[in-house]
Amino acid sequence: MSHSMKSPWLQDHRRQIGMEAVGLLRKIAQELQLTEEDLIRQGLRAFLEQRIRELRAEWIEITGRYGVAGVEEMEARYREGTLEEADTWRDLQRLDRLEHQIEQLQRLLETLS
Repeated sequence: MSHSMKSPWLQDHRRQIGMEAVGLLRKIAQELQLTEEDLIRQGLRAFLEQRIRELRAEWIEITGRYGVAGVEEMEARYREGTLEEADTWRDLQRLDRLEHQIEQLQRLLETLS
């Protein structure tokens, strides 16, 4: 369960918010001459694509900083002794997490096709 779903206020107002969201969804779909399902799919696709772009930008920043193509190459440089682990291990962990998140979001994006 996400953190926001634990909010007592949200729990108390969930039904009202849901009804308002449905009304807004209908209004926007009509205005754009889309089905509600298409609007939801397009919105989810846009959200996932934007999040992937954000994560990739951070991934590019880290890989560029060390001149590596990803986690595997960074780990290889540790083994070769060409990269100091002491000063870079947090970036390696973040890079690994970014790669995992990007793959996960790409799989979700594929399910929308």
